[in-house]
Amino acid sequence: MKSIAISGINDTDNPGPGVGIARSLKESDSSFKTIGLSYDIQDPGNYMDFVIDKSYVMPYPTHGWEGVKERLLYIKERIGLDMVMPSLDAELPMYIKYQDELSDLGIKTLLPTTKQFNLRAKDALDEVSKNLGIIYPKILKVASIRELEIALKELEFPCVVKGNYYKAYVVHNTAEAVKRYSEISNEWGFPILVQKMVQGEELNVVGVGDGKGAVLGLVAAKKTTTTSLGKFWNGMSIVHPRLLEVAREFVKHYQWRGPFELECMVDGDTIYMIEINPRFPAWVYFATGVGINLPERAVQLAFDEAYSTQSEYAAGKMMIRYTYEKIADVSDLSNLATQGESLNKGDANE
Repeated sequence: MKSIAISGINDTDNPGPGVGIARSLKESDSSFKTIGLSYDIQDPGNYMDFVIDKSYVMPYPTHGWEGVKERLLYIKERIGLDMVMPSLDAELPMYIKYQDELSDLGIKTLLPTTKQFNLRAKDALDEVSKNLGIIYPKILKVASIRELEIALKELEFPCVVKGNYYKAYVVHNTAEAVKRYSEISNEWGFPILVQKMVQGEELNVVGVGDGKGAVLGLVAAKKTTTTSLGKFWNGMSIVHPRLLEVAREFVKHYQWRGPFELECMVDGDTIYMIEINPRFPAWVYFATGVGINLPERAVQLAFDEAYSTQSEYAAGKMMIRYTYEKIADVSDLSNLATQGESLNKGDANE
């Protein structure tokens, strides 16, 4: 039995990938012990014991590596820990930096290199797009309201105001653009990017690379409903040969290792790169649902086990996300708040 720790279990209207990863692993092999790594005691995943066996509250990555390492070693000693699958952007640089140290401690990962991670920076995506034979929409960096106004005149409305790593908003006038500029810069700093709006359908691809240029599997999907933050809510599986070929070329060209998602706008065979996410997306369970269990394959690769690379799936399958009420006892919340972990029903060694 393998114990796999998974972060990003905030299954809300801005969902993290963790619950989908855990659900995929449980469906592939019910003997997997899934461990939730949480930064908020009210994360829904802490109480979803039908997919996550036990949860632990983690120190924030900004507090430094030593506290995170100490916590992981505590989990390993208490209930066993064979692999950690971080799935939040803010924590990935730390885990990538120390993945060799984790390996020495007997905790496996499947992560990209720092150089690969940096490909996601929006000011690097133009070169990536050229290497893949696709288009990155014109983008301008701004660091003042005056520069913002100049950029807006050049790109025209509607356009997109976004942070270099987080947040993106479609704006239709100067007042709206200034508002979003202020919000993003106050939260994430500079530079702020202003991007030309492009036409097409928003299509995403999720996959896993083996670090040697081959893919373990790919699934493409179209967003049909999004949240107020633009997050994937409902969608449909699609088979777009050109887009899937771009994803394969991305893995081959950059020797990508681990999970990834490409977010694109597609107009026929014209593909615009929007984002690269160096992790599983929140909709990863959709891939499992159409027969391509990427979290399972990622674990198998990490443990040098045989895995399938089959990527044939049906187009026209729908993912419907919905709210669900889980009733828990206040003692569950209390234990997370006072002990830093969920109740002991998941402890194998106690």
